[in-house]
Amino acid sequence: MYVSLNSLTPCDLPSLLRSLQPIAPLLDTLTDVVFFIKDDQARYAFVNQTLARRCGFKHRHELLGRTAESVFPERFGPLYTEQDRRVLASGRELADQLELHLYFGNQPVWCLTHKLALRDEQGRIVGLAGISRDLQLPQSSHPAFPKLAAVDAHIRQHFARPVSLAELTALAGLSVAQLERHCKRIFQLTPRQMIHKARLEEASRLLLEHELPITDIALRCGYTDHSAFSRQFRALTGLSPSQYRESHR
Repeated sequence: MYVSLNSLTPCDLPSLLRSLQPIAPLLDTLTDVVFFIKDDQARYAFVNQTLARRCGFKHRHELLGRTAESVFPERFGPLYTEQDRRVLASGRELADQLELHLYFGNQPVWCLTHKLALRDEQGRIVGLAGISRDLQLPQSSHPAFPKLAAVDAHIRQHFARPVSLAELTALAGLSVAQLERHCKRIFQLTPRQMIHKARLEEASRLLLEHELPITDIALRCGYTDHSAFSRQFRALTGLSPSQYRESHR
């Protein structure tokens, strides 16, 4: 049975869930992809085994009827539920959101999250579907990899200062459009996301390994002030820098 995610009626949500049961074992094999469907109250209605395992459960059915805030670490769960409710309230698609997730046991995973509101024939939102895909290793077999590897190395070496697209395109010998396309293909990230990721990786390391003031960490990681750093850190991790530090103590 095929059920369109864009033409659900309220009573079709159970039909959609039933239609997924035959392929549930296939979705369970996606060890690097979290897949879920939630109802209009942001409660899990369908999940794959990957999500269940990462949340510390043996069976995926144990998550059904729960919200993210009841299964994720205390400081992260409410923020994920808040994100769900924004999608449910606005209907806006969340596309390729770079996030650092903390799963059961405080295991950090960089991923790209995509969430889509599910609507009935009258346009009413009846739930949402989403995936979070782990970032993969770069595609080193791609013909443009040597140029893009140089770009990645340059970002990692100079992220503590402003890094412009102009210097990255000059380094790679590519246009802006070519650089964007190849970065997405090889690293699954835009150049701007690569810069944010490099900065946040260093910032998270400094937060956990040193007792430096957060303002000092912000400056070391290329941010002009504490507030700019905190906004970006929260956007990618769901936590403020101080909350992130506390969550690991």
